[in-house]
Amino acid sequence: MPLLRSRCLTMAGALGLLLPTTAVADDAASVTVVVSALASTTSAVKLYFYNVRDRFLTKGGYAFMKVVKPGGQRQVTLPVQLPPGDWAVAITQDVNNNDKLDKNMMGIPTEPFAFSNNVRPRFAPPAFDECKFTVGGPARVVSIVLTR
Repeated sequence: MPLLRSRCLTMAGALGLLLPTTAVADDAASVTVVVSALASTTSAVKLYFYNVRDRFLTKGGYAFMKVVKPGGQRQVTLPVQLPPGDWAVAITQDVNNNDKLDKNMMGIPTEPFAFSNNVRPRFAPPAFDECKFTVGGPARVVSIVLTR
């Protein structure tokens, strides 16, 4: 029986059926992220979910990432299940579909971006504490307006 279970898990992983551990916790809470004011009704919107302060906005530091297509709308809605705790979301929209966040010579994004709590950084990336929201208890909605 352990061999059968191992093979089933291997097959499920190969098919992409296993979710990140952050998305399947028993005490996870329902959070709906609504991103509005999209620059494009066709370009992918990428949502990066962080739950570790020291890894916020670091390359590969996110707990998980989701890609949503707007489907002709100027707003996307993404329901997720998150374990209790502090979370922050960084969002980008890849308007030229080159699968990266384009930046100018000074490192400032030239494509739309946003952060939870609608933090609008001026001279430096925001801190986790500025963008965090607490998950736990009843379902919540996190509304974010994209910056162009």
